Amino acid sequence: MSILSIVATPIGNLEDISLRALRVLREADLILCEDTRTTQHLLQHYQIRTKTISYHKYSQDSKLEKIIKLLRSGQNLALVSDAGTPAVSDPGSWLVSRVRQEFGSQLVIESIPGPAALTTALAIAGTGFDSFLFLGFLPHKKGRQTKLKDIFDSKYPVILYESKHRLLKLLEELQLLSVNLSSPLELRIARELTKLHESFYQGEINDLLKQLSENANNLKGEFVVLIKKLNK
Repeated sequence: MSILSIVATPIGNLEDISLRALRVLREADLILCEDTRTTQHLLQHYQIRTKTISYHKYSQDSKLEKIIKLLRSGQNLALVSDAGTPAVSDPGSWLVSRVRQEFGSQLVIESIPGPAALTTALAIAGTGFDSFLFLGFLPHKKGRQTKLKDIFDSKYPVILYESKHRLLKLLEELQLLSVNLSSPLELRIARELTKLHESFYQGEINDLLKQLSENANNLKGEFVVLIKKLNK
């Protein structure tokens, strides 16, 4: 019976990978990568010589069919993203669903747990996030305003991911809605988690906009944004 292993990889620090993950990557017949160049950096570091092919959100149906054929032929495959846990705000979830639909119980899908930006940020966020709504990356255009409104409608704190290109835009959008809805927010922002320039910011939106804009280096990297309503 073939195995599809969903393998979590480091979000920055290469030491943050489990012994089990290293073994699975070594033993797999093939590794499916979001970007083979990024994954090769990890594989070379640990002297893993398993062959890789790309699988990402832009992959054609023919690539998916190729993966199905490989599993049907008895090969064991490992799926990785560029960083963190595949299928968490990641197109790997489409592959998992397709494989389950195709094979049912005739194939093993196993999760090799490990790093995720979501849980890494939660660990240093402090109190108030025992329950939360996770929105992943917000849409760039269509549906974005609806998702932003969901933040204010939610009875739980909200956690989302944002890139360096849109962080200030997000804060400005939240600030405008906060004023219009008379709903003040407190934000906690984790940047470059586990990496050399890891940073953590906390405060109200105006303060964070000023702080992050003061130095261009503050806007480099990937961000986890944790949002709570303030009771005033």
